[in-house]
Amino acid sequence: MDLKSKIILIYGPTASGKSSFAIKLAKKIHGEIINADSMQVYKELRVLTARPLKKEFKKIKHHLYGFQSVKKKFSTGDWLKLVKEKIENIKKRKKTPILVGGTGLYFKALTDGLVSIPNIPSRFRQDIRFLHKKIGSKKFFLRLVKLDPLSKGNINPSDTQRVIRAFEVKSFTKKSIYSWFRDTQSEFEKKDFFKIYIDYPRSRLINRINIRAVKMIENGAIPEVRKFINLKVPRSNTASKAIGIDEIRNYLNKKITKLDVIEKISIKTRQYAKRQTTWGRGNMLDWNKIDSDALSKFLKKI
Repeated sequence: MDLKSKIILIYGPTASGKSSFAIKLAKKIHGEIINADSMQVYKELRVLTARPLKKEFKKIKHHLYGFQSVKKKFSTGDWLKLVKEKIENIKKRKKTPILVGGTGLYFKALTDGLVSIPNIPSRFRQDIRFLHKKIGSKKFFLRLVKLDPLSKGNINPSDTQRVIRAFEVKSFTKKSIYSWFRDTQSEFEKKDFFKIYIDYPRSRLINRINIRAVKMIENGAIPEVRKFINLKVPRSNTASKAIGIDEIRNYLNKKITKLDVIEKISIKTRQYAKRQTTWGRGNMLDWNKIDSDALSKFLKKI
């Protein structure tokens, strides 16, 4: 299996062992790793975002980890611009780019192109979310299909986030989100990529997430959040949405116990992992799905 000429993409839910697998793969094919996780770009959030350790950076060259200030906004477009430069630079040095992360939008922007949908006012979006809550998921989806027939067959009715987004786009722009996608193209071709989706059994993943939550607290998540709070980062910034910030903030304000923090971080992370899995199943049908138990076998074949 010749992977050296490809741009390798590795996606999977949080705590599925993506980073560890990427490092092992990079060693075998002389690769360099590029971050594709929207939270791991922030330099002040090492523990909370489970950023790879510095000792891993010494083994294999890593790019776009911990370089951005939490005070600054960082969009998918910003990431895409930087990642294209990194891919080009790595290839020039006869190395293989390996992108790893759990941010589906990053991968979609790279493989399909970045959709230039106009910004939708927050009030407009809030009204649509209120409608969804008022009439329920089933009726809301039927309204979406009536409003935007292209959504039928393209979207899972249970994928609430995508259903609401499709409704927002069609309502505001008068153009289906799938028409926006169709009119968008990537600078790369499909043959340029080798895509890996790590499939991890839910029960085992939950156990790994619970262990990770405990280790985060042990490894300094509380002082990390204390420093973050002192920076007075606006709540609207992406970094402020990192799992663990609100929970630890409440602990520091003596509203909850340390055990409560661990439990709440675990719950939120499990919910996030479920959303990542839903995204993968809906958007990554052409990816090479590899069971977590088969990763070692995959490496031996290379």
